[in-house]
Amino acid sequence: MQIVLPDLCLVLLIGASGSGKSSFARRHFRGTEVLSSDFYRGVASDNENDQAASKDAFDILQYIAAKRLAAGKLTVIDATNVQAEARRPLIAVAKEHHVRVVAIVLNVPEVLCHERNATRPDRQFGPHVVRNQVRALRGSFKKLSKEGVRQSWIFSSPEEIEGVQIERAPLPSDFKNLSGPFDIFGDVHGCYDELCELMETLNYQVSRESFSAVPPDNRKALFVGDLVDRGPASTAVLRLVMNMAEGGYALCAPGNHDARLVRKLRDGKGSETHGLKQTLEQLASESAEFAKHVVRFLDNLPSHLVLDGGKLVIAHAGLPQKMHNRSGGRVRSFALYGDTTGEKDEYDMPVRLDWAKDYRGAAAVIYGHTPVARAQWLNHTINLDTGCVFGGSLTALRWPENELVSTKPRATYAEPGRPFLIDDNVLLSQHQHDDILDLQDVTGKRLIETRLLKRMTIREENATAALEIMSRFAADPKWLIYLPPTMSPSETTSRDGLLEHPDEAFAYYRREGVKQVICEEKHMGSRAVVVVCRDSEAAKNRFGITTGEDGIVYTRTGRRFFNESHLENGLLNRLREALTQANFWQEFSSDWFCFDCELMPWSAKAQELLQNQYAAVGAAAHASLHSAVSLLEKAAARENEAGESALPLLHELRSRSERAAQFREAYQHYCWPVQSLEDFKLAPFHLLAAEGAVFTDKSHQWHMETLARLAHDLLFVATPFHIVELHEENSCAAGVRWWEGLTARGGEGMVVKPLDFVAMGAKGPLQPAIKCRGREYLRIIYGPDYNAPPNLERLKKRGLGAKRSLALREFALGVEALERFVKKVPLRQVHECVFAILALESEPVDPRL
Repeated sequence: MQIVLPDLCLVLLIGASGSGKSSFARRHFRGTEVLSSDFYRGVASDNENDQAASKDAFDILQYIAAKRLAAGKLTVIDATNVQAEARRPLIAVAKEHHVRVVAIVLNVPEVLCHERNATRPDRQFGPHVVRNQVRALRGSFKKLSKEGVRQSWIFSSPEEIEGVQIERAPLPSDFKNLSGPFDIFGDVHGCYDELCELMETLNYQVSRESFSAVPPDNRKALFVGDLVDRGPASTAVLRLVMNMAEGGYALCAPGNHDARLVRKLRDGKGSETHGLKQTLEQLASESAEFAKHVVRFLDNLPSHLVLDGGKLVIAHAGLPQKMHNRSGGRVRSFALYGDTTGEKDEYDMPVRLDWAKDYRGAAAVIYGHTPVARAQWLNHTINLDTGCVFGGSLTALRWPENELVSTKPRATYAEPGRPFLIDDNVLLSQHQHDDILDLQDVTGKRLIETRLLKRMTIREENATAALEIMSRFAADPKWLIYLPPTMSPSETTSRDGLLEHPDEAFAYYRREGVKQVICEEKHMGSRAVVVVCRDSEAAKNRFGITTGEDGIVYTRTGRRFFNESHLENGLLNRLREALTQANFWQEFSSDWFCFDCELMPWSAKAQELLQNQYAAVGAAAHASLHSAVSLLEKAAARENEAGESALPLLHELRSRSERAAQFREAYQHYCWPVQSLEDFKLAPFHLLAAEGAVFTDKSHQWHMETLARLAHDLLFVATPFHIVELHEENSCAAGVRWWEGLTARGGEGMVVKPLDFVAMGAKGPLQPAIKCRGREYLRIIYGPDYNAPPNLERLKKRGLGAKRSLALREFALGVEALERFVKKVPLRQVHECVFAILALESEPVDPRL
């Protein structure tokens, strides 16, 4: 006999001791799928026959069963299960996880059980035990369905058991093998002409007279339900959708109106309100066979659809993650009606709980049921019921393109039960809903998937350090859509007296197959991310900022750059005006922009570092070495052996004094007094993102030339750059001379980048940028005597592996954060990446690199 089991179910093996349950389980199921009460009795007590350990054994078994069912794994319970009280907690676990319970009953003769137990030394118990189990088993046959067992099979002989074959079948909702592309249609409600018009807009071949539609480009139509009621042509809609489904062009989830129609046609039950009366009147002119066809079609629809490898879920009223690809009455009820409180509002309509507000699943859930003014994403869910029958629109979502397409109705066919507002001003953005971040989203060990680097691990201790920074020092997290990555230096040069040189940066990219690089001047400032909105209304709509702010300038650790709000507001206003004059708002069709910049002078943000570290070292070196040199000069002036012996030390200290003076001069290049906004300079070098776009597909030259258009305002600096052809010797030499000129003037050096924003090598993404710093700037970083022997030789042994790994991971996370934000995913998913960058910054890497 063949048994067909759902891919996900709880299988209860029921039978007396010695009936062959364990042998049956080994023959038909994987070892990991079978949970044996005997085994867990042994786990609890080291003795599988210790009946005193049975309670603990079943506690363990039920706990593991719950974990497996939560993970969507078929689970088999190998226990006697002959008594209702033993089955009850197992059935409850399955019900909690919305999993079907099935039973396989081995009702073999009692004498056979005794014979088998007699051959097993571990089963030497009295015959009354098996006798009682058999009696309980046979008293259970008629009770199983009432207890919640959906299906059972009873086998009464060894021959029947031996002939069993088990086949696994997907759940009715499981269409994960279908990957699209799809067109997903919101609630139609009998609006046939509008549905045909929308399909024609989507390039379907539509024949209105024959009720047929063929999708283009191997696409498939998906319907979220509520095909009928209220509209003028419910029967036409049914004919079209049924024809498409039977032709393999469509799938449909049932809506609550569809379910009401089935009940009315099949059983005559239910009132004829909410448009059902119009549908029945339209069906009255159809044949009885057509009505039966409608019942069969709608009644056989699965409660919801799971598609595209589990990445897409279609359910009429939505569905929380724990119910995806599950079965049972509660799943179907939620999919049809949503989650209600049981109360009625002032319009005598059910009060519904907003499940989408708290949705945290990875799958996109597309639904309808409650009309909204406009379809928009919230927590990876979107409601496509835009109230066509009420005068709104009929909306479809193209998947995976995530493109919304709508058509207007020819008339308002019905009045809604509650006021239906067609007003975009009442809509809230995704991030206006993201008021509270949950600790579980950013703490603990985390595995993060990014487009550029498939998976990376964030250790728990590093995540804790990031939380400390964000919770105590960071700006409003709603602004933090990006943090810039660290940057690796070039490999150590073999040239005398130098630690870094452009040739090594050029060689790295040349080895990786890059043909062109761009060299950008490295400004003497601090890294700053600038987010600017056209106005406070744009900040509210896109970022959920309700305090009246219209932008922010923050550091690479997420802290506000300015302590004085008038400086930040002044800079943002100047940038806003520069964007207006450069026509950015219209050109990019965006009310906001995010820039990666350098804000100068360095002393404006690093004043404490300068005073407590660099200036302190410089002052101490100057004072001590000046005094020591003066004393040694007096000693060396003596014409005796003592004076002669002082000369070597005098020469050494004079050299150290010169290097200390060079150290002071080096950091002073980066400092100037700041008294007003006019004393600052902002050098934007990346236009990172705007509405609907992340500009990582543009070359760095495009970024430089685009941002140079803002430099008509003297507050903004266009970054000088130089293009190098890596396979042309003269071009590389010119790049080196350009670097030498920058550093000779006291500049920090340059950043070498592949011309493409994201460059890929044989093993994945390449370093996004390599800094090549000049001799005098490195004196600040490594100290006055860094290039004196033997210090320089020791520094040349530095390792870059950890730094480069860090730079790549942070770059991938930063790009991922921007892409997620632009896709309007929940803020917690953006912050997963932002927090991870901060977490990685706490890894033990030499900060001087």
